[in-house]
Amino acid sequence: MTAIDQEVLAKSGPPISLKQHIDECLLVYESLRKAFERLPVGDPDRFWKLIRLGIIFHDLGKSHSEFQKMLLGKRANWYHQRHELFSAPFVELLDLPPEDKILLKLIVAGHHKDFNFQFDHIQHGYKTGEDLFSFGEDGKLEWNDETEKLNHEFIKAFLKDYGVSLNSNILNPPFVEIKEYARKPVNTTNINFQELLLAAGALKQCDHSASAGIFKVNFLEEKHFNFLYNTEWSPYFHQKRASEINGNIVLTSPTGSGKTEASLMWLHQQIKENGQGRTFYILPFTASINAMFERLDEKMHGNNEIVGVVHGKLSEYIESRFGNEEYSSKNEMLKHELKENYRALVPPLKVTTPFQLLKSIFGLKGFEKGIFEMSGGYFIFDEIHAYDPEVTAQIKVLIEFATQFLNVNVCIMTATLPSFLKKEFAKAIGTYTEISANKELYQSFIRHRIKVADGLLSDHIADIQQRLDAGDKVLVVSNTVKQAQAIYKSLDAAKKVLLHSAFNGVDRNKKESELKSDEVKLLVGTQAIEVSLDIDYDVIFTEPAPLDALLQRFGRVNRHRVNGQYRQPCDCIVFSERNDIDKYIYKNKDVIDRTLKALHEMESQHSGVIGEIDLQK
Repeated sequence: MTAIDQEVLAKSGPPISLKQHIDECLLVYESLRKAFERLPVGDPDRFWKLIRLGIIFHDLGKSHSEFQKMLLGKRANWYHQRHELFSAPFVELLDLPPEDKILLKLIVAGHHKDFNFQFDHIQHGYKTGEDLFSFGEDGKLEWNDETEKLNHEFIKAFLKDYGVSLNSNILNPPFVEIKEYARKPVNTTNINFQELLLAAGALKQCDHSASAGIFKVNFLEEKHFNFLYNTEWSPYFHQKRASEINGNIVLTSPTGSGKTEASLMWLHQQIKENGQGRTFYILPFTASINAMFERLDEKMHGNNEIVGVVHGKLSEYIESRFGNEEYSSKNEMLKHELKENYRALVPPLKVTTPFQLLKSIFGLKGFEKGIFEMSGGYFIFDEIHAYDPEVTAQIKVLIEFATQFLNVNVCIMTATLPSFLKKEFAKAIGTYTEISANKELYQSFIRHRIKVADGLLSDHIADIQQRLDAGDKVLVVSNTVKQAQAIYKSLDAAKKVLLHSAFNGVDRNKKESELKSDEVKLLVGTQAIEVSLDIDYDVIFTEPAPLDALLQRFGRVNRHRVNGQYRQPCDCIVFSERNDIDKYIYKNKDVIDRTLKALHEMESQHSGVIGEIDLQK
């Protein structure tokens, strides 16, 4: 086998034999079987058998003599043909049911290019006849002549090595299947389209992971959840309840009451009851994603292999987080490898935005891999109230699709979820259990005192400075970057930070790291601070904004408890007047007016002191 093996390459630069590539794909395959126990397929054993065959067959066409010349850098008459079109016909020679052969041929023929491309390539790159195709003015390339250039001796020995035998040596062109599928992709055959989609995704995951040098994916084990059951603390009612439910949940509890821990207890229960699946912890903003990744990575002791992070600014984040650690002392390849691992299937838990999942259901490039990765998985939505209406609608569709077709279990959690939104998500999920923190816990969460002040925030710099001089940690929130910059320059503090959306990713990550220090006494920012930064201030001065945005800003005040208790209620001071430019930020003046009216009502009751139990109202 060795001599034959050396004759056929799968890749060049560096040269990798076809045998090595297939063996590496099969390593990924074995790992995937363990990590994806909940795929929505009727017969898992049959499904995985077909994936194994797809791996073995997908690159047989590379044994074409002209393709091998091309890999070796020699002059070749390859004519831009597609090696996968020479691989697919071998499937017909297997002793399999017709529907299995069709599925296999489709995933092999389509493992690089979609069938619209393949059909266009055949139609315009070649002129097709009944039994042959021609290439422009160079004369006819007959199918039988071309298949004679495949290394049949190698293929026979190669397949025997994997326990596969063929019934014939006659290869028929796969053009009919491609043409039919390109014209009617869903209804062209009697095969299950969902199964075809998952099979295509599984084959591509194996092929692409092996090509990237990734041969193993990880999965969550008991040890990764040990931190949740530390004897130093007792779980709240809603946490214990979440740990007992098998199935979808909607969880409502106050900020700071351990929703994240509750969701992971739920996840632990799902894996114990149902088996392995990839987990996506979904947050709306990059800053909150980075913070949650670092938190979970530390708690679960993942060493960057159990918890991953994926968002649009991933490269900047990896550079800022790992650029000054031991990774940089080796070489840039390690940071590149880290990024590829996060984007691949290596970590079983990914902290991400909903857009990373949504793009798969829009059919963007590589969507089959994304659909496969989501299948049989677990979705945890945190801060689900924080999206604009358009994105919220898309998330609802994602949840409907994932729960109905992909066998996904969902946990939705929030501190303040409007009742109308809860109804919409409930319809999307289907069957679910609703969990709320008990009344006693809500009543113990009294953190804020609302004050509505007359005038503009910028007219009260002296009042803010007075609180700083008294030793308070002060948070100031403006609606515009320009205003935030001006206020930041006007205030004096031993250590102060300015945070807004105009900073690039690297600078912003540095500032977020600075905020972890207790030495920072003043933070001036824009809406950028509304995300789940784990920061704690004594007082907030803020310009007017819609009520939901203000509640997020208030959440950065009196956030941490000491010995299980919060400090006395801290001041949340909202100024009643808006700058002219604010109308471009929050265009609906009626929403602002109604918010201020509601705040005045809060202030008139109990001197403005408000408990978490009242926020839902």
